[in-house]
Amino acid sequence: MKALFWASTAFVLFTYLGYPAWLCLRARWKALPVRRAAISPSISVIVAAHNEAGALPAKLANLEELDYPPDRMEVVVASDGSSDGTNAILEDWSGPRRKAIILARNQGKAAALNHAVQAAGGEILLFTDARQRIATDALRVLAESFADPAVGCVSGELILEGSGRDAASGGLGLYWQIEKSIRRWESASGSVVGVTGALYAARKDLVPLLPPGTILDDVFIPLNAARQGKRILFDGRALSYDRLADDRREFWRKVRTLTGNYQLLRLAPWLLTTSNGIRFRFVCHKLLRLLVPFALLGVLVSSLFLTAPIYRAALAGLVALGLGAVLSAFHIRAGVVSRLGSACSAFLVLNAAAALAFLYFVTGRRVAWTR
Repeated sequence: MKALFWASTAFVLFTYLGYPAWLCLRARWKALPVRRAAISPSISVIVAAHNEAGALPAKLANLEELDYPPDRMEVVVASDGSSDGTNAILEDWSGPRRKAIILARNQGKAAALNHAVQAAGGEILLFTDARQRIATDALRVLAESFADPAVGCVSGELILEGSGRDAASGGLGLYWQIEKSIRRWESASGSVVGVTGALYAARKDLVPLLPPGTILDDVFIPLNAARQGKRILFDGRALSYDRLADDRREFWRKVRTLTGNYQLLRLAPWLLTTSNGIRFRFVCHKLLRLLVPFALLGVLVSSLFLTAPIYRAALAGLVALGLGAVLSAFHIRAGVVSRLGSACSAFLVLNAAAALAFLYFVTGRRVAWTR
């Protein structure tokens, strides 16, 4: 039981503290420079949409406002078997440097992106979703990094705005802030493992054909760029904005994302070979988190049978974690206690999502692309 306790504890601590600490030190002492310049390569903005009639007009207007030479930019929108007013909106909108691709039946986001990429004529492809708003200077900022030939993909930053609560200090908001710090350190010291799906750009000649049903295009595409020896950067100056979803919706979004990490191992087994130049980062950032729920279970089970004070303290810590989540679930307001409770709830929710993603993976259950 002692071996189980210490191995499980070490696993959790390395995943959430050890790897970020290593990255922070490496970014501080072994930072890799990026040669940026004010350039204007031809860019195709790619949007995949499915029943987005409510969000699409605002998105198309937002793209029109981007601060980038109009003759160097085009927009390609692929409607994936939409059954609402999406197709009608696109038919009225299409024109010079505006390409609308209407797919007769729903084939999934990966298929929609493949069609849009094939129709795009830009040197650089900017991927964004129909829902998020992009800052007017984001495209110009992302383009600067492509002045460095070593750069293959660049991610912007997603800002979560409040939806009836403080998005920055809430549990899931706090998780997102920590995640962005990790991406900054990965970028400064080499390459990030994944990018912000709401806003990222890649050289077109590095963008692969997505396998049918791919869930995480924002990991698959960047890692293929890394496979070809290019850097993947995170640039916090390029901003996109979204509202923080309610807890239920955010939970299922996380299940989908984590299931996608398992799917990557099947779609791209080379990720665990030397072909992946950032294999260590991929394992630490993406895969270890999938196993944390089982390590937490190991800590719980072993601490129930061990009686030394340190094991009792670990058990008390897990109980406190659960109580904190309960306080958050009942929206009990108690200052710092509320904030700790929110953090505890987010931690347990994320690990519950990881456990459910594992179940989906082993049972072969598919997770569909939803709005």
